[in-house]
Amino acid sequence: MPAVLSSEELDELLLAVRCLEGDSFASRATRVIGRQAATLSRALPQAARTIVGTVSERAVRVALGIALQTIDKNSPAKAARGLHKAAAAASGALGGAFGLASLAIELPLSTTILLRSIAEIAREEGEDLRRPDAALACVEVFGLGADDTSEAAIEGGYFAARSALAQSVSEGARFLARRGVVGGTAPAMIRLISQISTRFGVVVSEKLAAQAVPIIGALGGAALNVAFAEHFQTVARGHFIVRRLERRHGEEAVQFEYQRLRHQL
Repeated sequence: MPAVLSSEELDELLLAVRCLEGDSFASRATRVIGRQAATLSRALPQAARTIVGTVSERAVRVALGIALQTIDKNSPAKAARGLHKAAAAASGALGGAFGLASLAIELPLSTTILLRSIAEIAREEGEDLRRPDAALACVEVFGLGADDTSEAAIEGGYFAARSALAQSVSEGARFLARRGVVGGTAPAMIRLISQISTRFGVVVSEKLAAQAVPIIGALGGAALNVAFAEHFQTVARGHFIVRRLERRHGEEAVQFEYQRLRHQL
C-alpha cells in the first residue's frame, strides 16, 4: 500500500503505537510496589473477583452517565488533566488504606474523574464530544487498557482489542444517536457496559492486588492511582491520535502503517 501519511503524521502514529503497545498497568504497578502485580491479581480469592466485577460495571455505568455531561469545555486541557490526576491520587489514598472495603466508593469516583481527563485528551485530538461515537470512544478507553495475554491479542495488539469492542460500541453509538440520551437499561448499552467493564475489571484487580501488599498504605495507594490514571491517559492519547488520523486518511491506511511501525519497535 503506498504511503498516504506525511512524515509528521507518521511520527504522531509512532507515538500512538508506543502509547498503546507500551507498558501495561501491571508493569507500572510492579515498579511502585516492587512485586509482580499481575501475579498478585491472579491470587485474589473468587469473592474479591466477584466484587471487582460488580463494582467495575457500576463504575463504568456511573462514569458513562455523568462525566461527559459535566466537562468544562473552556478549561485548559493540560491543567484539567493535572487536577483530575491529583483528585484520582487522593481517592487512591482511601483505596490504599482500606482496600476492598472502600472499592465501591473509590472506584466509581476515580473512574468518573479519570473519564473527564480522557475526554479532555479526546477534545485535544479533535473529537466533537457532542457526537455519540466520540463520547463512547472515551468510555472505550477503559476497555482498551487491559493487558490481554491471549495469542490473538498479542498478535493484533491495540486493533485486536478495539475489534473485540467494535460491535458493542457501534450499537451503543446508534442507540445514543436515535435516543439522544445515555441510557443504561437498553440492551445495546447493557452489552457495551458489560463488555467494557469486564476488561476494565482486569486492571482494577491488578490495582486492588497491589494495594493489598501490606507495606503499601495510603501513600502507596495514591501512587498506584497516579499510575492508574497515567496508564489510561496514555492509552487515551494513542487511541485518539489513531482516530484523528483515521478521520483524515481512512481506517485501512492508518491500520496498515500502525502495524508496520509496531513491528519495527
